[in-house]
Amino acid sequence: MAPLRRLCLCLLLALLPPPPAAPAPAPAPLRRPDWAACRVLSRELSRLLGAVREPYPVLEGLQLLEEEPQNWPPRIRCSDACDPLSLESNHTLCLQRIRQALQHYRDLLGSDIFQELPQPQLESTMEQLLRLVQDGHGRPPRHLLAPTDLWEQPVKRHLALKRLRSFSALIGRVFNHGAR
Repeated sequence: MAPLRRLCLCLLLALLPPPPAAPAPAPAPLRRPDWAACRVLSRELSRLLGAVREPYPVLEGLQLLEEEPQNWPPRIRCSDACDPLSLESNHTLCLQRIRQALQHYRDLLGSDIFQELPQPQLESTMEQLLRLVQDGHGRPPRHLLAPTDLWEQPVKRHLALKRLRSFSALIGRVFNHGAR
């Protein structure tokens, strides 16, 4: 009788509906940055960059190429989804790339290449903008860059400022679109 009872119980259990599954955790909502504040700070960044004057004007006319692309700052690429349509649906990847570049430029501004031409307002504005795009990642640590030879500092500073101006124009467009 026990085997028959066991068989009946197994058949009854097979006919019962499965127990309700535990609800899947809801995906964390995308935290929207304060686009308007980012737009204001990116405009301030561009304004401050426009006011920086090179102590060596001869560098302005030179087209300099760097041989070591691994030392270049993070660049925003088409695949980073910083275009208006992509920003509407998911801005995470774009902000991640902007955050990486801001960290890089902040570290450059604090390095020895700006020792001769310190930019405290520029650094402060960049730090504020970086805090706005952190998206819960905490405050990123500063990375110390390798010391630069004295003769290289003006050239590296010129390249950094040139790239930072270009980057600033691009993020200005991204934040302007996001603030609409």
